[in-house]
Amino acid sequence: MDPEDYKESKFGQIYKVAGPLVVASKMSGSKMYELVKVGWEKLVGEIIKLEGDTASIQCYEDTSGLTVGDPVMRTNSPLSVELGPGILETIYDGIQRPLKTIAELTGSVYVPKGVDVPCLDHDKQWEWNPADLQIGDIISGGDVMGYCYENALFAKHKIMVPPKGKGRIKEITEAGNYTV
Repeated sequence: MDPEDYKESKFGQIYKVAGPLVVASKMSGSKMYELVKVGWEKLVGEIIKLEGDTASIQCYEDTSGLTVGDPVMRTNSPLSVELGPGILETIYDGIQRPLKTIAELTGSVYVPKGVDVPCLDHDKQWEWNPADLQIGDIISGGDVMGYCYENALFAKHKIMVPPKGKGRIKEITEAGNYTV
């Protein structure tokens, strides 16, 4: 984040830091459990308390070096994880950052502050096989749309409709290799 961008945007700013707890002001419009990026290094945090325009943030990374006045960027989305093929063959830290990928990128066994890498490999191709569905079928959250082979332990990785998803099938993608 460029300091000039911060001056022109509507970010909150750090008011107080006490270990992993960061208190930020100018956070009107924020929501409970919203994902925020804290400081110039964009540390991962989550809003755990709102009072007026002040937000208490649980930071999931080392907060050393944060100072009063540093920016807090709101994301308008909750802290969440990405699910899909590849999740069962990867080792993650507590906020779903792939440790092997980070080690390869940084050349270190330590996770640097603010590192931001995709949870799943978005370039790898997976063998997709559609479920036994027909055009016109009605589907909703949790329905199985198809399968991918991930490993010998879980021969069929189910690809499902997201929890709040629903609708009528208009097209069925044929079996083949696709990315996430």
